[in-house]
Amino acid sequence: MDNCIINDTMHNKIDDKNKKILKQMEISGFFFVSLAAFVLHFLYEWSGNEFWTTLFSAVNESVWEHLKIFTLPYLFWAFFEICVVKIPFKKFVSAKILSLYFLLLSIPIFYYTYTGVFGKNVAVIDILSGFILTALTFAISFKMITNAPCIEKYYKLSVILLILYIIMIEFFTYTPPEIGLFKDPVSGSVGL
Repeated sequence: MDNCIINDTMHNKIDDKNKKILKQMEISGFFFVSLAAFVLHFLYEWSGNEFWTTLFSAVNESVWEHLKIFTLPYLFWAFFEICVVKIPFKKFVSAKILSLYFLLLSIPIFYYTYTGVFGKNVAVIDILSGFILTALTFAISFKMITNAPCIEKYYKLSVILLILYIIMIEFFTYTPPEIGLFKDPVSGSVGL
């Protein structure tokens, strides 16, 4: 048997009490992220286009900016979770970041697939898909934390991917490439 699986079973087992707490936290996290994403979607506009809001809110209707409004609340909630639930740190961090990447990949894939089929985006579908994909992200996170043996071996890679993504999310808000991911479908512009 693989040493990683043996060590995972012996040292990284999450007891039933912490699994129950984690499950409650993941469900609460879904609601928190959904509400926060809604607020962050409009915060830049509500603030009168204040520059400080560009760090964490959507500055336009591009797919890229919609990734940002889900990412930062998700990371904030993850930090809160690790302070509340007793979970092996590297296992938790790896699972949360890898599940975040599911969200970051699934949003554009779903968006470009359905808009390719219909020829346009539909606000109701955009909103519902955001909720559904966020719920799936939390479900994946829970499953990886509680059932994925040796997930912590991806700790370094997941941290590097997260740092790279955070740098990109801030950099591309101000200097986005001229490609569809960054293009506002309403105004046709990119960036601020």
